[in-house]
Amino acid sequence: PQITRDFFYISSQHLYFYLIISALGFFSYLRDKKFKLVVIYLFFLSIILEVLHLVISERSFQIPALAGNILGVLIAYIVVLIYKFWKK
Repeated sequence: PQITRDFFYISSQHLYFYLIISALGFFSYLRDKKFKLVVIYLFFLSIILEVLHLVISERSFQIPALAGNILGVLIAYIVVLIYKFWKK
């Protein structure tokens, strides 16, 4: 089921999922030295998992889904950066 309609050419379902997963990951490693590694990992994961749809049967690669993945990670990262700035 579709929670909300898509935003222009961005999949809302993918955006919500990656926003929640990324926020959990970022806040879990907020004070760890590996925080930058988690950021890089989640960005690449959002891209790689969508690109893998090219080789998985019954799945299809979609640019709006990829945009939703990346935007979800990006929004979560911006929220964490704002939190870290105001926490000081």
